[in-house]
Amino acid sequence: MANLREISKRMSSIRSIMQITRTMSMISTARIRKALERSKEAEPYKDALTRMLANVASAGFDEAMPLLQTHLEEHAVLFILIASDRGLAGGFNILQQRLVEREMQSLAEKGVKSYIITCGRKPTEYFTYRKMKPVLSFVGISSDPNQDEAERIASYVSDAYTSGRVDRVELLYWHARNRVDQDAVHEQLLPISKEQLMMPNRPRTPEALSNVNKMQYTEFEFDPSATEVLSYLMPAYIKTVIFHALLDSAAAEHGARRRAMQSATDNAKEVLRTLGRTYNRVRQGSITTELNEIIGGVSALEDNN
Repeated sequence: MANLREISKRMSSIRSIMQITRTMSMISTARIRKALERSKEAEPYKDALTRMLANVASAGFDEAMPLLQTHLEEHAVLFILIASDRGLAGGFNILQQRLVEREMQSLAEKGVKSYIITCGRKPTEYFTYRKMKPVLSFVGISSDPNQDEAERIASYVSDAYTSGRVDRVELLYWHARNRVDQDAVHEQLLPISKEQLMMPNRPRTPEALSNVNKMQYTEFEFDPSATEVLSYLMPAYIKTVIFHALLDSAAAEHGARRRAMQSATDNAKEVLRTLGRTYNRVRQGSITTELNEIIGGVSALEDNN
C-alpha cells in the first residue's frame, strides 16, 4: 500500500489538474454563448437566401445546370471535414476523423479516388500523418471562422465539381443543438436534389426532408428565367451552407469541450474522495502501528524491571 507522502503528492497533483479543467470549462461556457450568438446573428441572411432558393428551385430546377447535374459515374469524392484546432473536447475530433478515414478506405477498395478539405489543426495533422494530405487546409481559426475561409472552400468545391474532378461532395461537422448537446452531421453537399434546395432548415435530416412536399411556396414570375436566377444563387448557397457549418462547428466545439472538462472535473473530485478515504485508512493504520510499538516497548521495559 502507498505511504502517506505518495498519497498526499497524488492528491495535490489531482487538485492542480482539477483547477485547470474547471477553468477550461468556465472559459468554454463563456465562449459557446458568444459562438451561438454569432450564429444567430447570421441567420437572417441564411433564412432569406434559403427561402429565395426554395421559391426559385420550385419553379426552375434544371438538372442540366453544372452545379445541379448528377454525374453518371463516380470516380472521385471530396470530403469537407470541419473540426477544431485544439483537443480536450472528448470525441469531437476523433469520431468524425475516423468516419472519414473509413469512408476513404472503402472508396479506395472500390477504385474511387477521394480527397479531403480539413478545417482545424487536429484533422489536418491526423490525415497528413496518415499520408492523406488535404487539398485545402485551414488552421488557427476553428473557434472564430470567417467569410474568407468559406469563400475559398466554396470556390474550390464549385470548380472541382463543375470541371468533373470530383463527382460527389460530402460535408461533415458537429451541429450545436444547444449549449449542452451536439449532433454529428454528415450531409451531401453536391450533387444536390430539389428537395434539399427547397428545405429551409439546417442541418438536413430525414424527418425534415420528408416534409418538403408539404411546403407551399408563393408563385413568382422570373425575368430572366428561374433557371438562370438559380444558376446565380447556387454559388452563394454553397458558400452560405459552408459558412454556417463553420459557425455551427465553432459553437459545438466549445460545447463539447465544456462537457469534457466538466466531466474531467467531476471525475477528479471522485478520485480525490477515494484517495481521501485511502489516506485516512493508511494514517489510522500508521497511528495504530505506532501505538502498538509504544505499548510493546513499555511492556518490555516493565518485564525487564
